[in-house]
Amino acid sequence: MRFNPFSADVRRDPYQTYRQLREAPAHKTLGMWVLTRHADVKAVMRDRSFSAGLIPQLIRRQADRFAPGEVGRIERLATKSLVFTDNPDHARLRALVNRVFTAQSIAALRPRITLVAEQLLQDARDRGEMDAIADFAAPLPIQVMCDWLALRGSIRAHVGQWTHDIRFLLEPGLMQGHDLRHVHTVVEEFAQALAEVIAQRRAQPGDDLISRLLAEETAGGDRLSDEELIFVCIMCFVAGNETTKSLVGNGLRALLLNPDQDRQLRALPVLAQGAVREALRYDSPLQLTKRVATRDVGRIRAGDQVLLCIGAANRDPEVFADPDRFDITRNDEEHLAFGHGMHGCLGGALATLQAEVAFETLYRRAEGLRLLTDRHQWQDHSFIVRGLKHLPVAL
Repeated sequence: MRFNPFSADVRRDPYQTYRQLREAPAHKTLGMWVLTRHADVKAVMRDRSFSAGLIPQLIRRQADRFAPGEVGRIERLATKSLVFTDNPDHARLRALVNRVFTAQSIAALRPRITLVAEQLLQDARDRGEMDAIADFAAPLPIQVMCDWLALRGSIRAHVGQWTHDIRFLLEPGLMQGHDLRHVHTVVEEFAQALAEVIAQRRAQPGDDLISRLLAEETAGGDRLSDEELIFVCIMCFVAGNETTKSLVGNGLRALLLNPDQDRQLRALPVLAQGAVREALRYDSPLQLTKRVATRDVGRIRAGDQVLLCIGAANRDPEVFADPDRFDITRNDEEHLAFGHGMHGCLGGALATLQAEVAFETLYRRAEGLRLLTDRHQWQDHSFIVRGLKHLPVAL
């Protein structure tokens, strides 16, 4: 069969297509090898000879096509960001950033995440209903990251829109000339604003993420440059916002469409951790990611692009019993929603914590939640991220 990730049917429900794809061996479509089986997707993620550097190549290609000489910062952002780099650059950056993104530092954010979630929910309770995406799932990760970075004033007011505008960097093939120029402008504005914050923190350090990244250095004295630190901060928003928003939204939708699971979490909010884990598996926010082969591997030749269908792998019946059933008590730990291997998601623990707190808050504080429509629209500005445009609910 021919797999078209851009089609309306796949956007509405990709899982029937995935079931058919898993029955066939790896095949090519749209010039890419498409892998859907859990074992195949995990193997490529683990194999460092499959490069994550395809995005910088595509950005350079689009820049040469639409705006030669005008997008230097975008190109540097792509080539010097953890998300897109291979070793040795990746290992160097990861060694510095991992010192700050520790389990302990992320766990310490729980009280602040809880406060933000409760404030958002209280606003909704005053109205009696909310759009769980626009009023809850979307502002939560933006506010939490702004708090961790201790951003204040005008920069905080712009971060949400900047993050949304820069999302094209994750899918540069979708950019037209005007998109590329706009992203370039936004990245410059974002970078300049962060440069001012970094200068302030260097003079007056605190306990925020930027101050801690400024203070980190390896045993050999290596540190992040100011521009590398700017890129880390930008990608914290760009890579973390859409996926966390979609995790909360997709998970809440799955709960409300499965009344037995909704009742179970309502009775035992301590099951929130299991609900998040199952939401990640059942309706993964990041459905697709790409690699490029640097050597021949079976039928795949060096230079070939490989499309990894994470959403398909996470419903592979070879790994997950009754994979199309949403079950918050499922004990499987094998989902690939945060990737695997060297490029496992740096912010996965933070996204998980925010979703846990979101579900705990919704199921401990609200008297009950009810969907106000059974017709759900999926966002169409990305084909790699699966998330809802709106999710109206009554409280």
